[in-house]
Parts: sequence; structure tokens; C-alpha cells
Amino acid sequence: VFAQLAFAFALASADARVVGLNLVAPEDDPVALRDYQLHMRMIGWLSKQWPTVNVALHAGELTQGLTPPETLRHHIRDAVEIAGAKRIGHGVAIGYEDHAAQTLAIMRARRVAVEVCLTSNDVILGVSGKHHPLPTYLAAGVPVTLASDDEGVSRIDLSHEYLRAAQTYQLNYAQLKQLSRNSLEYSFLPGESLWRNLARSQVIAVCSQDAPGAKALSPRCAHALGSSEKAQRQWQLEAAFRE
Repeated sequence: VFAQLAFAFALASADARVVGLNLVAPEDDPVALRDYQLHMRMIGWLSKQWPTVNVALHAGELTQGLTPPETLRHHIRDAVEIAGAKRIGHGVAIGYEDHAAQTLAIMRARRVAVEVCLTSNDVILGVSGKHHPLPTYLAAGVPVTLASDDEGVSRIDLSHEYLRAAQTYQLNYAQLKQLSRNSLEYSFLPGESLWRNLARSQVIAVCSQDAPGAKALSPRCAHALGSSEKAQRQWQLEAAFRE
């Protein structure tokens, strides 16, 4: 595992097409459970050797009855604190973790996003509705994105997940727009963000007088967007919202 991780870090560092790394295996696998903290330490050490490589980890894709109770107590915290993950996949078990409120506060402060997979969590874990922690993450101010997890397995798409989130948790239009904006803000696209303050919908100063979707931009805004793929995509999203 260490050799594979080291290769992944070296590859991501050398080739811009590799935007980061993750671990792909059932989190409740006996080896994954036994060596979880060891794996997190491996990633944390390698992150110090290659600090520019992005890390996104599945963590907390667990629930009662799937694994022994003691395994529910630390996976998300370890992924954030030990491995230094910038994104957490699923995060379903947050309510079972020791010091969960502190972990949520850390994720908010460090802007560690959680990828919420509502249909997958329902089908695979049997966790849905009021038992799902999506409202907990939103209330704690943790950056949230929606993900399909695996469209081919669940026979869904991302639009389905937005609809499910809106119907199940009565999310309003502003909240749904925020989830969409988060998907780009916390992506691993290169370049600086369009947002000076995302929570307040404030764009960078040089683009504050420009309208998304306009045929012509001010020179300074055009330069800022031209130098950042992330900002370009975010500007395109705002233009789509405006339309």
C-alpha cells in the first residue's frame, strides 16, 4: 500500500492530468479497518514530501451493523487530521465519531469539503432521510457538495441527487446554488478562485463591476479569468445562473 501511495503522489506531482489521489476499496473491508490509521499516517507523511498533491479520501462510509461500533469513532477525524484530506467522501458516520462537533469545526475552519452521496448512502448503507447527516454538515457550516458516487451502479445522475436533496430536506434555491458553487470552489481545478467571499456571494474586486454572461469584460477581469481555469468555470456557472 505504501509503495502504491508513493507512486500515486509522484505521478500526481509529475503529471498535471492527475489531479489528486484517493483510496478505492470498501471502507469496511477487514484490512481497511485493521490498518486504517496506518494508511492515514502513510498519506500524511507522503503529503509532507509532496505538499502540492491533492488528497481526497472516502471516510465514514460506515454505519451501525456494518462494522463493529469502535470502527465508527475516528475515520473522518483521522482522514482530516492525520492524512490531511482536502475533501471527504460520504462522511456518513460523523454522528458516531468521538468529538464529532470538534471535527465539524475543524472541517469548517480548514474548508474541508464533504461529498454527500444521498442515493448511494441509502442503497448501500441504508441511511437516508432524518438519519442522514446532510443537515448536520450544513448547520455546522462545513462546505457541502453533492455527488452521485457511482451513476452506473445506482442508475442515477447528479440532477437526481439535487432533486432528492431538495425534496427530502426542503433546500431552497439559494442553498442549491451554494451546493453547485461549492462543487467548483472545492474542486482541484488549477488557478485562483473567482470568489473573494463565497458565503456572501462576493466575487474578486477586479470583476465586481462585470456581469456574468456579458459579451465584453473589463481588461482586469478578463486577465484574472484568463489566468485561472477555476475562475473561468466559476464565471461560466454564474452566467448560467443569470440566464
